[in-house]
Amino acid sequence: MGMGEASRDRIARRAARELRDGMVVNLGIGIPTRVADFIPEGVHVVFHAENGILGAGPSPLPGEEDAFLCNAGGYPVTVVPGASYCDSAVAFAMIRRGCIDMTVLGALEVSGQGDLANWIVPGKRTAGIGGAMELAQKAKKVVVLMNHVNRDGQPKIRRQCVLPLTAQACVDLIVTDMAVIEVTPDGLVLREVMAPYSIEDVVNRTEADLIVPEHVVVNP
Repeated sequence: MGMGEASRDRIARRAARELRDGMVVNLGIGIPTRVADFIPEGVHVVFHAENGILGAGPSPLPGEEDAFLCNAGGYPVTVVPGASYCDSAVAFAMIRRGCIDMTVLGALEVSGQGDLANWIVPGKRTAGIGGAMELAQKAKKVVVLMNHVNRDGQPKIRRQCVLPLTAQACVDLIVTDMAVIEVTPDGLVLREVMAPYSIEDVVNRTEADLIVPEHVVVNP
């Protein structure tokens, strides 16, 4: 089951609401890169990239790309005034030291305990786990963006991950095309539902157990 551009932007826009003034934030490959395009007004954050940028900006306009300026995924980026550059060793040291306030990552699967699988499907070629392992373990807040079900219509939020893990019990918030789900010590809590889906739709397409509070926000 594919995801359109509007749906990807909707997920990224919702994730951007988690940004807080002064945060240092790392954006993963895929939908997370779009978060930089939806920073709330009045919020000033510094985007970190593992390849050595502190101060990455939004995606460049078509035709204005700089061939020497990209993120860790190799996609063109801009930089904001005051941005700085370093080598990858220093960029990873920032992650490992716990200096990243929030990371936004894509995912293949998330478990009911907040385990994350986002780097390999066995039998398929992959570039490797990259910085996801360290970001998932060391960032102060981990937000996952993904489609709610895979292309076969199977839930991606599972009781237990089947795919190889990136890190255990690391996810704090899941944002999908159907819902916003918080990972808590008591389990997964359904916080928001994306219209036109209903609470029942989300529950039926989530393998892991969901706690449904009395009040669930419906996003138009």
